[in-house]
Amino acid sequence: MATVESVNGPLELDQLGLTLIHEHFRSTDEALRMQFPHLYDEDAEWEAAIADARAVAGHGVRTVVEPSAMFLTRDAEFSRRVADESGLNIILATGVYTYDHLPQPLLNRTEDQIAEIFVHEIEHGIQGTGIKPAFIKCAADEPGVTPNVEKIHRAAARASVQTGRPIMAHSRPASETGLEQMRVFTEEGVDPAKVQIAHTGDTENLDYIEKLLDTGCWIGLDRYGLDIFLPTERRNATTLALLERGYVDRMFLSQDFCSTLDWFTPEVAEILRASEVPNWSMTFLFEQVIPTLREGGMTDEQLSRMMEENPRVWLDSSDGA
Repeated sequence: MATVESVNGPLELDQLGLTLIHEHFRSTDEALRMQFPHLYDEDAEWEAAIADARAVAGHGVRTVVEPSAMFLTRDAEFSRRVADESGLNIILATGVYTYDHLPQPLLNRTEDQIAEIFVHEIEHGIQGTGIKPAFIKCAADEPGVTPNVEKIHRAAARASVQTGRPIMAHSRPASETGLEQMRVFTEEGVDPAKVQIAHTGDTENLDYIEKLLDTGCWIGLDRYGLDIFLPTERRNATTLALLERGYVDRMFLSQDFCSTLDWFTPEVAEILRASEVPNWSMTFLFEQVIPTLREGGMTDEQLSRMMEENPRVWLDSSDGA
């Protein structure tokens, strides 16, 4: 049986079960955290993370894919502790999450040299823990595929070709970055079936989504509850339309929820949660979205395909190098 790396070592793919493909138990800025630790409350962050982990486990979730990479305070030991305390399988990434900025040490390295960094983690583990990443993360957002972003994408692609590990690429559908990201991956020889373009569900532009699907990639309808990008009812309409058009074997559902997120001051974050994203949580899918999708015609078989079988297929790197 093929396996996938988790925070507690190799896991047989058929043990993944119900899977959330894109969630964060902690997402904070690494530099701010390092330099100004008084801004952070470790105990509160732990309580938020373990509460969310137990909540999703209560809905039958067995696995959470956590795509935190460089710049998001990826912490392998923290993730393993969440897994141990909650009983969840947690799967981590290597890679760099940036919309353009790169530190000087990466500016002065080539794509191949950055790929070597990712491959080292895949082969030897993250942060000296022995915990190995199961996939590679990169990102493109409003600035587009800038030279720095393209550099990381090409490095991710070369690491994927070398190791067989799949790629998850944060995208911005409003800028149609997914098509440009897939162009880069294709030029680098990545099998499109290894690539997941995250956040595709932020748009209801079916023409764009189908162009993306025509490249052979997977798509993440993975920001349910983030109404600031697209309200839930419009996300549901897109999901149901794609199911009707026969794309169930290329889709994922998730929420991109962050148990801790430090992008705003606590006061502003509280206002935004109340006014802009009142339903956003790590259990919103189960509490409101899935029942509504079922009412709209989604079958149990389609749900199982998106949240059980598709994660197994995408994460399976047994046919890689």
